[in-house]
Amino acid sequence: MESKSTYLAKLLQSCIASKALSSGKVLHARILRVGLFSDTFLSNNLVQLYSNCGDIVSAHQVFAKMPQKNIFSWNAILAAYCKNRNLQDACCLFLEMPERNTISLNTMISTMLRAGYERQALETYDLIMQQGVKPSHITFTTVFSACGALLDAGCGRKNHGVVIKLGLDDVIRVFDDIDEPNEVTFTTMMGGLAQMNQVKEALEMFRLMLQKGVHVDSVSLSSILGVCAKGGFDERDIGLCNQSHGKQVHTLSIKLGLEGDIHLSNSKLDMYSKIGDMDSAEKVFANMSRHSVVSWNVMIAGYGNKCNSEKAVEYLQRMQCCGYEPDDVTYINMLAACVKSGDVKTGRDIFDSMPCPSLSSWNAILSAYSQNADHEEALKMFRKMQFQYQLPDRTTLAVILSSSAELGLLEAGKQVHAASQKFGFYEDEYVSSGLINVYSKCGKMESSKNVFNKLPKVDVVCWNSMIAGFSINSQDNEAFSFFKQMRQCGFYPSEFSFTTIVSSCAKLSSLSQGRQVHAQIIKDGYEDDIFVGSSLIEMYCKCGNVDQARYFFDIMPSKNTVTWNEMIHGYAQNGYGDEAVSLYKDMITSGEKPDDITFVAVLTGCSHSALIDEGVEIFNSIQQRFGVVPKSDHYTCIIDCLGRAGRFQEVEVILDTMPCKDDPVVWEVVLSSCRIHTNLSLAKRAAEELFRLDPLNSASYVLLANMYSSLGRWEDARAVRHLMSDNRVRKDPGYSWSEHKNDIQNIMENNL
Repeated sequence: MESKSTYLAKLLQSCIASKALSSGKVLHARILRVGLFSDTFLSNNLVQLYSNCGDIVSAHQVFAKMPQKNIFSWNAILAAYCKNRNLQDACCLFLEMPERNTISLNTMISTMLRAGYERQALETYDLIMQQGVKPSHITFTTVFSACGALLDAGCGRKNHGVVIKLGLDDVIRVFDDIDEPNEVTFTTMMGGLAQMNQVKEALEMFRLMLQKGVHVDSVSLSSILGVCAKGGFDERDIGLCNQSHGKQVHTLSIKLGLEGDIHLSNSKLDMYSKIGDMDSAEKVFANMSRHSVVSWNVMIAGYGNKCNSEKAVEYLQRMQCCGYEPDDVTYINMLAACVKSGDVKTGRDIFDSMPCPSLSSWNAILSAYSQNADHEEALKMFRKMQFQYQLPDRTTLAVILSSSAELGLLEAGKQVHAASQKFGFYEDEYVSSGLINVYSKCGKMESSKNVFNKLPKVDVVCWNSMIAGFSINSQDNEAFSFFKQMRQCGFYPSEFSFTTIVSSCAKLSSLSQGRQVHAQIIKDGYEDDIFVGSSLIEMYCKCGNVDQARYFFDIMPSKNTVTWNEMIHGYAQNGYGDEAVSLYKDMITSGEKPDDITFVAVLTGCSHSALIDEGVEIFNSIQQRFGVVPKSDHYTCIIDCLGRAGRFQEVEVILDTMPCKDDPVVWEVVLSSCRIHTNLSLAKRAAEELFRLDPLNSASYVLLANMYSSLGRWEDARAVRHLMSDNRVRKDPGYSWSEHKNDIQNIMENNL
């Protein structure tokens, strides 16, 4: 006969399945009345009942009063907290558990992942793995999702190896031992291999399935289409590229009469959109007898990946006209499309139309403003987010810290710092790197060091942020010191590390240190990196070794606008104007489009080398040939070029027509040229403009007074000096860089 305990347990499980809270409470009372509360199995069921029905308080009360708790009791209350998104209490409970198993681990890390605490999820996983808990496939699904969100390829590769060691090889061996594997077995294997990014093996498995004549259904075809969407295999090994293979699977689905399967059709849409073939995706979509929200979402995401926000909006509007209600994925895909297309206005309109934006949606619109340099609006949106009680995650904080850094807003950075501590991100390397960046941009390197030193674990990004911070604040000796420490601590410098430290060599004109770093760059295999290479060209040019810079420029396998600009600028600054102009022409011939900086560099070369006609020709081509509106820097360069040659009539024509009449630098250049050629009338005009624009700048007074003195016009000179005195303008003292250069050189040699 069935015991009373077993009978009550079955009734409780029925209540759990149907979420019958009232009936469950009646059973709870019955259990107490008959004295069976000490039965751990019944109490565990009560905890699960209240958890499933959302009554977390009652679940906790049952758990707290249990006289005997086992691992299932702890897992039940942990699941209750996690289900209710009470992450703080869940973490405390997880730490208190006398023992943990795979279920405890999976519950905790999957909840952390959903809440945006990817790094904490990985740290928890590492901790529990050290305690000997065996992971499951669910564990690794969560771990790989966290690695993907963090772009942590190293962690992903490490755990890929763990999976293979713990089970994938065994699964393949078991599969090989099966005499007659069916479509379910094959599909499972293909899915597992694809999840582990073993794309080639998954495709070979599908080929084997066809060779064995195993029945192919819509599920197996959807699975292999997902593999084709991933790509990443060698065409020579498989004999088919991902696009052609996907099309062959599409053809096979037609032959098998599976065109009407909506799940399979969505898989085709997904495959075509991910490989960028939106024409084929359009045809599949048009031929579908019916659609789902997933179908529309895939099309919107596909056009988003092609940076075509207009088509994405078109599909959103069609979706709504057809009576489909957009879901959270729809809106996130739309926002992503607008971000990638730089269409922030449409993105904001989409965001404002959302009835209840998710955290991912908030992060998408914040990123849109930040990436398009509208940092003020990003901060406004962050404040709005707080007013609506939407808690941030690490991505939110990192985006806002980036905007705060760009604006130099120290107080905003401090507020985000406080928020990061409040929400538990004070040890997150991603957020900490952003904090270091803010404090560095605001000149608070001591605060940057405090953030860095308090981190229990740092990564190369944090090291790079510190090195860049020192470089930004002209503390190049400290930058070298940290660069040395980073290497001593076992971190390999990245492209960014080398670019920054080479820039420090350039600023200090330290050729010997630059050569040492260059040797390390070659050793570590970064010599072909465009940004590292550009910084090396800058360093050699600033150290006066233009021939070495040009040699390195010529052997670079690829170049971008920055690379060309550095070499042209290097020639210009070292007095090689002809070479600067020649290289500029080579740049245009190569098909590389010049930008604002290119024109400044080549015009500087023309000015320094008295290539007046070439300079005028290039200046006139800026807008006429390249459609670039000249800026004040370009006007300054051409006026300097003409002024040095004494062609003041042309200078005055430019001064009368240029839009940047309130730029003091332009007038300083004019005044300097007038002093050389004793053009007193234009000098007076330039000086008067400078007195208006920058009345406390002593340089304009001194230059004009010296001009009068050189011409013997002593009364006019005294009048200028009296004006300077009346305006309480003080002449700045001069100093010599050479007095300190040797000392800093010694510091660098000791630190590198």
